[in-house]
Amino acid sequence: MATDYDVPAIRRTHDILRVLAGRRTPAKAAELAQACQLAKSTLYLLLDCLEQRRWIERKDGGYVIGIELMALGAAYLRHDGLAAAFHAAAGDFVARCNEVVQLAVLDGFDVVYLAREDARRPVRLVSDLGLRLPAHACALGKALLANLPPDELAARVPAELPRVTDRTLATPDALYRELDQVRQTGLGQDHEEMATGLVCYAAYVGVTPLGKRAAVSTSIPTDRLDDAHRRAVTDGIREVARRIAQQVIPAI
Repeated sequence: MATDYDVPAIRRTHDILRVLAGRRTPAKAAELAQACQLAKSTLYLLLDCLEQRRWIERKDGGYVIGIELMALGAAYLRHDGLAAAFHAAAGDFVARCNEVVQLAVLDGFDVVYLAREDARRPVRLVSDLGLRLPAHACALGKALLANLPPDELAARVPAELPRVTDRTLATPDALYRELDQVRQTGLGQDHEEMATGLVCYAAYVGVTPLGKRAAVSTSIPTDRLDDAHRRAVTDGIREVARRIAQQVIPAI
């Protein structure tokens, strides 16, 4: 049986990096000390060590995530060819539909964005790589949750589901009913549940050899979504998922 060990230096480093990753501006040492509940002497030792290894960098009197940490994190996408397969399939989708395509994986009850192929439009939607979204509120999350074994799904769904917009599913029962629809149609849908004025469609890719449970989606402003375009993008996003699965998902 696995045992949970706590190495204080690693835990503290993790806390510091999570704070920095969630910031759009540099975080000052005093802010980090307060957010991570660290003594200044301990904090400065850790910051110095991380800066020497370029996991963090100084900027404008504070700290930001460093280039070495980005390079290490990028290895996550290279191991099973998921990113390469995604960009090949997503590029064809963008050429046909001129809409953004996103790749994400399930982590707990969160969706985490791994890659994005942008549309050829002057105004682009923001789905930063590494961004986390609650799975119940987005099409990607529904596509991923719907393909979990029942016992694993029940273990992940919390008793209370936070609302992101007025249309977000608010109860586990409502989520389970929608997941039944996803299983029938093969398509996760989000109608302004994550962002007002935005509709998303997602399709499940599968589980990679390294255990990543992946899905792809497209996000479209409601003001340019007519019936013909809806058919094109829903058929297209299923095709993107199918092509990626052919490349990276082992045949059973």
